[in-house]
Amino acid sequence: MTDQDLPRGRRARKRVAAAAEPSRAAAGLPPAVAPPTGHRDRRGGFGRAVALTVAGAVVPGTALLAGGRRRLGAAVLAVFLLLVAAGAWVALEGRHGAVRLAFDSTALRWVAVAAAVVALAWIAAVVLGWSAVRPRPLRRWQRGVGGAVVVLLSLAVAAPAVQVVRLVDAQRDLVDSVFADHKSATVTPPTDTTVPFGGEKEINVLLLGGDGGAGREGVRTDTVIVVNIQVATGRTTLFSLPRNLENLPFPADSPLAALYPNGFEDGAESESLLNAVYRNGPAAHPGVLGPTDDEGADWLKLGVGEALGLHIDYFALVNLDGFSQLVDALGGVTVNVNYWVPINGITKEELPDDYIAPGAAQHLGGYLALQFARGRYGLTDYQRMDRQRCLIGAIVGAADPVTLLSKYQQLAATASDIVSTDIPQSVLGDVVDLVFKVKTAGTRSVVFDDTVINPAYPDYPKIRSIVQQSLAAAAAPATTAPATSAPAPADPAAPVTSTAPVAADPAASVSDACAFNAAEAQQQLAAGKPASKNGG
Repeated sequence: MTDQDLPRGRRARKRVAAAAEPSRAAAGLPPAVAPPTGHRDRRGGFGRAVALTVAGAVVPGTALLAGGRRRLGAAVLAVFLLLVAAGAWVALEGRHGAVRLAFDSTALRWVAVAAAVVALAWIAAVVLGWSAVRPRPLRRWQRGVGGAVVVLLSLAVAAPAVQVVRLVDAQRDLVDSVFADHKSATVTPPTDTTVPFGGEKEINVLLLGGDGGAGREGVRTDTVIVVNIQVATGRTTLFSLPRNLENLPFPADSPLAALYPNGFEDGAESESLLNAVYRNGPAAHPGVLGPTDDEGADWLKLGVGEALGLHIDYFALVNLDGFSQLVDALGGVTVNVNYWVPINGITKEELPDDYIAPGAAQHLGGYLALQFARGRYGLTDYQRMDRQRCLIGAIVGAADPVTLLSKYQQLAATASDIVSTDIPQSVLGDVVDLVFKVKTAGTRSVVFDDTVINPAYPDYPKIRSIVQQSLAAAAAPATTAPATSAPAPADPAAPVTSTAPVAADPAASVSDACAFNAAEAQQQLAAGKPASKNGG
């Protein structure tokens, strides 16, 4: 190709270079070497380099590929795509395994380490990507802007990893504090760890609501519910006992039966009720059951188990004094209110401060939710028991994934303060598996109110008979939809004697008791608000 064949612009540049060549030779410089024809700088301009660096932070490996580091870029991109695929699988199919992992303290430690390693590798990919695509040389302002972009992108990558580590640490603290291997006089470790719960067909958990706090002496367990779960199916039945149940029996082979052959008594009637056993029993006979971290809970596990004819495996105690903190951390709960619920007040002594008005789907903050659970002025213990079960369901409903993630550290810290249990870490995996079954199997409830039993003179054989018939129905093969979505079964409050046969299934759907009763609510509103300190 001759000079005449070249474009005019290139001919001019060539003439200028030829003219400058003698001066370069006189200065002792080597001849200028023109770049090969058709060659272009892969890095391009500064704006393109910044854009590619941002893209490389969003999809690691892309900036490296664009900068010519193909092997490293392809490897980084492949690892990133594998992580995305794994995350998608966990979200769609692997939630069960993820929840199990969340209750394994050792596994959680490795999750925190993995999150930190991934974040560091991601930041390294951002830095290397910028190095691969940035043009050379850079002006001073371009170096400053480029460095700032890399720092900001690195912080954006690190922030989620830091949050993951914080959440994992909060979960580990929760597992290690609430589910620590406490001493218990009533927990028997499974002999066969290869099958869930050592091969047991059912698990019974005693749920206690302890009403302690300012102005209250000790803890009285005003809420006593036994949760029976069939291991194979997850079918769940709640058995609620009234706080004023008397003469709580104990197993014949227990040292407590020798102390209280006619059932629990501690002087005055008010100190001999079911809700006083947790506090008064261990106070009168400390250490009688042997080494344990919660004597009151062990007393109640033995007594309530004997009353219902069940073996109580574990307990969980929620102190209602800190209950409002949990509800506030969730952003409140939504419940149906069918009648005026008192706020504070002492029957025959002191008027309530005010009332929660009847209404559908009322959103309550922590303080009012606690009053919804506690309020008893002018009402019965059984109405309060119903509301407490409804509130438990409302809390479960309020615990959506977004709320749990955004406020998990606060929720975990609150739970550690107000919840105690003797469920050991060794069975937490089995518990998680069971919870997944419970969510699809439905929950039913049996309430031992004053239309079923006389709390002052309880017929314990009759109570056990009702329990067994309820569990027989729960264990039978399912022929219809779960009870939570089916019409309510026979009225569980129908009078039953220990000699006459009871209904085929005395349990009712929990959802029915918590539904809004428009007629009742309208009648209550028409009657007007009862007397209170703030006026009636």
